[in-house]
Amino acid sequence: QVQLVESGGGLVQPGGSLRLSCEASGFTLESYAIGWFRQVPGKEREGLSCISMDTGSTYYAGSVRDRFTISGDNAKNTVYLEMNSLKPEDTAVYYCAAEFGVCPGYKIVRADAWGQGTRVTVSS
Repeated sequence: QVQLVESGGGLVQPGGSLRLSCEASGFTLESYAIGWFRQVPGKEREGLSCISMDTGSTYYAGSVRDRFTISGDNAKNTVYLEMNSLKPEDTAVYYCAAEFGVCPGYKIVRADAWGQGTRVTVSS
């Protein structure tokens, strides 16, 4: 069964950091592009970043480029999103998604699998 599972969300104060994980099971990430998205109720899902797992190439949306870092570990079949200098407007449910091949840019467009999401709340 192909599955992506996110973890690492939680409550953090403004200016703080969190590291999200996206672990795959049922398939290996090495031939995939993995993207991170977030969604706030009532708004469209926002693409944040993408990593091509075979080359390690990374891409970022301008809104997070200087604060978020995406990385991958093929041995652990896991992708991470390190988030620093968090702001209240980063509050959202964060999802990862997998698309076979390489990143088309910072946002995956034809996801083959989605995770269930992990909630991040930035508040004092």
